[in-house]
Amino acid sequence: MDTLLSLRVFCEIAAAGSFVAAAHRLSLSAPMVSKHMAHLERELGVRLLNRTSRRVSLTEAGNLYHEQCRAALETLELAAAAIGRSVEAPRGALKVTAPVWFANPRVVQTMAAYQKQYPDVMLDLRFSNRKVDLAAEGYDLALRVTRDPSPHLIVRRICAIQFHLVAAPAYFKSAGTPESLADLAGYGAILPSYLETEGFEFEGPKGKVLIRLAPLMKSDDSTYSYHAVRAGVGIGFLPGWLVDEDLASGSLVQVLPQYRQAPQELYATYISRKYLTPKVRTFIDFVTQSLGGPRL
Repeated sequence: MDTLLSLRVFCEIAAAGSFVAAAHRLSLSAPMVSKHMAHLERELGVRLLNRTSRRVSLTEAGNLYHEQCRAALETLELAAAAIGRSVEAPRGALKVTAPVWFANPRVVQTMAAYQKQYPDVMLDLRFSNRKVDLAAEGYDLALRVTRDPSPHLIVRRICAIQFHLVAAPAYFKSAGTPESLADLAGYGAILPSYLETEGFEFEGPKGKVLIRLAPLMKSDDSTYSYHAVRAGVGIGFLPGWLVDEDLASGSLVQVLPQYRQAPQELYATYISRKYLTPKVRTFIDFVTQSLGGPRL
C-alpha cells in the first residue's frame, strides 16, 4: 500500500477522532481507511490508536508518532509548494558552460540583460574549451560551437558564428602580406590546442581547399590567442565575435580574404527535454533571440 497515504490517513483520524470523518476528508471508503491503519501499525509493529465503539484516541506511541508525522507532512507540503513556485517563475542558480572566448562584450551584454529580466536567476558561468560532462559535473546546459552536435544530447540551434584567419598588420611588415595559399608556408600561427587538426576547410574562388598552418604556438585559451595575434606573434583562427571590431578598425586584417569558411553553429545543449525548468527554458529562448541576429 501507499505508505505516504497511510500517514495522511493516520493524521486525519487523529485530527477528526473518527475513521468515518477521515474517510470523508480524504474521499476514501471507511474500509480503505481501516486497511491503511492496519498497514501502518503492521509496518511499525505498534498500536497507534485506541478504538472503542464511541471514539478513537491516540496511544502513547501514537501520540509520539503523530507529532513526527504531522511535521513530516507539513515539510512535504512546503516542498511541493516550492516546486510549484519554481515551475511558475524562473529562479535559482543556472550553471552554464561555454567556450573561453564567450567572455566578450556581446555575451556580457546578453547575460546582463537576461539577469535584469529574470532577477531571481543567478547565472553561474564557467568558461572552458573542454567538453564537460553535463550530468556528472552538475551543469544545466552548455553553449557549444560545432558542426556535429552530440547525438546523445538535446540541442537547439541559436545562431551561426563566422571564424576568420587574421593577423596584425605588423606581423606582415617585414615579410609582406600573403596573397596565395603557397605564400602561407612562410608564416606561423597560434592554433587552438584543443583541436585535433592543423588544417581548416575554406571555400575559395575555385572551390573548397584545405588550408594548413604551421603552428608557431598553441594555446587552450582563445583569449590568450587573440592577444598574441594582436601583439603580432602570428596568424590566428578566431571567431568573429572576438575580432569584428579589430577588423573594422584595421588593428587586425583578414588573411587571404578571398577564402571564406562556412559559418559554424552555436547550440544550446542539455540532457533531456523532460521537466525542462523555467530557468533553462527562458535562458535558451532569451539567448536565441538576443544572439540569433544577422551579425556573424
